Amino acid sequence: MDRDDMRFGVVLTTAGSEAEARAIATALVERRLAACVTRLGPGCSVYRWEGAVREESETVLVVKTRVARFAEVRDAIRELHSYDTPEIVLLPIEHGDPRYLAWLAGETS
Repeated sequence: MDRDDMRFGVVLTTAGSEAEARAIATALVERRLAACVTRLGPGCSVYRWEGAVREESETVLVVKTRVARFAEVRDAIRELHSYDTPEIVLLPIEHGDPRYLAWLAGETS
């Protein structure tokens, strides 16, 4: 295993509906791209898109995965997402409970 294979991160994304969020979360776990996906919402996002400020209800997804799987997670989210440009951001986990990280490693292998 290379160094990245034992590094972990949290990927943040949003979905425009609870149904879409559920579908993305389920697919990521079923494909073993994520050990767990937590759905948070509904929330409200305010952003600029195509020159206009918009406000939309969204569900936040917190995806727990390996850093080495980020490209696969990103590609799966793009495949499953209705947005042209979904938020897909990786935040590295600097420290974590060893038992939790061992579980995360096992679920994403």
